Amino acid sequence: MAEIIVNLDKVAVNLSGRVIFQEISWEIQANQRVGLVGPNGAGKSTLMKLIAGECPAEAGNIFRAPGLTWARLEQEPALTEARTVMQEALTAVPELTAVETRLSHLEIQMADPAIYENAVALERVMAQHGRALDDYERLNGPRYESLVKEALNRVGLTPEHWHTPIAHLSGGQKKLVLLARLIVRQPTLLLLDEPDNHLDVPAKEDLEKLLNNYSGGVVIISHDRYLLDEVATHIAELENGRLTIYPGNYTAYTTERELRRLRQQQLYQAQQKEIARIEAAIARFELWASLVVDERHIRQARSRRKMLDNMDKIDKVTDARRMTLNLNGWRGSNKVMELINVSKTLPDGRVLWHGLNLTLWHGDRVGLVGPNGAGKSMLLKQLLTPEAVMQGVIKIGPSIKIGYYAQEQETLNMANTPLQEVRQAAPLSEGDAVAFLTKFLFTYGQVNGPITTLSGGERSRLQLAKLVLTRPNLLLLDEPTNNLDIASIEVLEQTLAEFVGTILVISHDRYFLDQAVDRVVALDHGELHEYIGGYTDYIESIGSG
Repeated sequence: MAEIIVNLDKVAVNLSGRVIFQEISWEIQANQRVGLVGPNGAGKSTLMKLIAGECPAEAGNIFRAPGLTWARLEQEPALTEARTVMQEALTAVPELTAVETRLSHLEIQMADPAIYENAVALERVMAQHGRALDDYERLNGPRYESLVKEALNRVGLTPEHWHTPIAHLSGGQKKLVLLARLIVRQPTLLLLDEPDNHLDVPAKEDLEKLLNNYSGGVVIISHDRYLLDEVATHIAELENGRLTIYPGNYTAYTTERELRRLRQQQLYQAQQKEIARIEAAIARFELWASLVVDERHIRQARSRRKMLDNMDKIDKVTDARRMTLNLNGWRGSNKVMELINVSKTLPDGRVLWHGLNLTLWHGDRVGLVGPNGAGKSMLLKQLLTPEAVMQGVIKIGPSIKIGYYAQEQETLNMANTPLQEVRQAAPLSEGDAVAFLTKFLFTYGQVNGPITTLSGGERSRLQLAKLVLTRPNLLLLDEPTNNLDIASIEVLEQTLAEFVGTILVISHDRYFLDQAVDRVVALDHGELHEYIGGYTDYIESIGSG
């Protein structure tokens, strides 16, 4: 039987008086790789903090196997910006620094004549030094630096990154530094909260290899369905305060989930018919008893009422609320956009791209891919101001209206409330604006609160809301799936499939690209290369090439 390393038994968590979940039970076994999924706000990060002992349980019990070690990767990296990658990674085991300091102090003491000329004092200091050396060995002190370098390489941070200041790293690279620190410690259980966010495809592939080869257990929160397919041995779904475990990867989970929901709905309907039959019988017996005052009819009515009360009720299948997204679009120019010999030179003289040529036609769905740092986001921004291009020409069709989704959410005025933001985007009454925002899952309190207090997913939905109001027929989307939960990504995919217009989208979400685009344009080493089909077709093309 597989070893149970963590067991949650009917645990409950309340935050600021709000019930996050209650009576959650979960067994995590050694060497399982569990994908924790569910809508934004369901409590996934809270559940992970609970397992890590960083969040108290209001009720229930938590068992952790004796000797269990764990480490949690947070959603938002907190690192010392002035340190280099190597300096930060070397802080993985702070106990080791303390031991090294103690060893240094004891060695200074042993060199002191007052100590080495005093046999008793020298013996005492040498005993302390021996214990410190044992601690140093236990913490892998002699091999520590090589372990750190190995961990950095495993997460894709090769020697050319080691002396880069943390302040110069992308958000994804900062997460990789944190992940390397966790790997050095080799905990029994890794708890990873969206480790793949902002990573490019090569980095995601490195992450998949690392997790598949990890010797301990892993719980991972991710919205990347491709990654969950490659890594997960189980899926844990947290929805409506309930946790349900499914064996297999994400694809197996979606299939089994639909089958379970279908069976549950069939059982619910059958039970509702039985309940209606029993209630009708109760009504008949109560009517007869009232007409003839027959004790036998009264007992029969009571018996059936008791049967009804003791029946285990089957819940009706309910779906979590999803946002409503209608990007209708409209037909504009047949030739939507054309890039002719477009080049970009940075102020430091580095050529970011050179001689780019690309034509977008009405109805095109194009995915723009490439490694981080290739200049994809900068190219998308350049398309917003074609007149500012310094080298080459960008032509936009005369009846084209652009809708832009920014990866860093700079299209939002953080000083506004969501209500102010949408009313500035379109002439809506306050009531209509509130009703509009509720379609994007905003509560009344959030509508009137500052945008700065919203989560990343909520800000993403607000950007999508503004896109709807601008009524574009050309969508320029920069990582639109970042921060969105899977349900919202699926809504976005369906909406883009029905969009009457043209789409150019940057994404590292491979599953999303397979659903949303029919042409891939790769920007790498300053050049564009086109491939017909979705992401999988693109990978097959470059693999065979």
